[in-house]
Amino acid sequence: MKKETDLGFHAYIRGIILIGFALLILAFIITGNIRYYIAVNMMPFIYFATGVFLLLGVVQIIRSTSKGQEEELLCDCGTDHSMEGSPVTKLLIYSIFIAPIVLGFVLPDKVLDSTVAQNRGIQYGSGILTKPTAQVSEEGSQTSRAEAYLNDPDGYMESLESETSSSDEFSTEEFYTEEGFNSYYDEMAQELLAEERIVVTEENYLDIMTVLDLHLDRFVGKEIHIVGFVYREPDFDDNQLVVARFGMTCCVADASVYGTMIETTEATAFENDTWVNVVGTIDKTMYNDFHIPLIQLDTINEVPEPDTPYVFPSFGI
Repeated sequence: MKKETDLGFHAYIRGIILIGFALLILAFIITGNIRYYIAVNMMPFIYFATGVFLLLGVVQIIRSTSKGQEEELLCDCGTDHSMEGSPVTKLLIYSIFIAPIVLGFVLPDKVLDSTVAQNRGIQYGSGILTKPTAQVSEEGSQTSRAEAYLNDPDGYMESLESETSSSDEFSTEEFYTEEGFNSYYDEMAQELLAEERIVVTEENYLDIMTVLDLHLDRFVGKEIHIVGFVYREPDFDDNQLVVARFGMTCCVADASVYGTMIETTEATAFENDTWVNVVGTIDKTMYNDFHIPLIQLDTINEVPEPDTPYVFPSFGI
């Protein structure tokens, strides 16, 4: 009888924990705060996980009933299903799973800010020209991904294929080819140049940053509208700031910071993490030995945090 009671109790607790996770995720979905943690393209998996947690939780609750325990005790698998260990050990194990549920409901949800940006570092533009890689040129200097591809497309493709599995959904054949990379952004550059002004949105943010990296000279003098939060590097002058956004592929664990430099006498009027709407003219400047986009400011206004604070890859090839 004691063994049966023990099995039923632990099955019940496990069921409650699984249902607790399902309710926590459901609360994030209903409130919209799931946007702080998960990329929009991952939402189908979140819906699936919520349903699975709920289903498994119900199954565990059913197993905790008298009928369920009778079937468990009659199991002829030769394994003891009871949970071993002292009460303190059992409490500690369950606490590991219960604590995230409680904290998830209690702690406030907050968007990533400049503190995280400082720890992770910032990529100017899309990062493809300013982000160093481990590839080394014949002279021994590090080259960026874009430079490595442009200098030796075949060699770069071979290195990518050796680093990525053949099951990668976004394969190199679909993107890092003459048709999939240069042609895509060449066409986008033509479309943007035909527009009266460039309006950067959550949907096109990373694509436009990439276009500016690859075709910066063609866009010098073009008007641009962009929204982001204020960030400063430790070595910035008083007249410098960055308008930045966090880009996310899967979840906050892989979030990176993408920013555009601004030089203005009004820079000191805006503190870090202030969300601003910037209108200006595209120019270029040197920073850390790289040419990067610079916005010559026309107007800058404080705005509320957008409903979608993060930006996401479009994979629109």
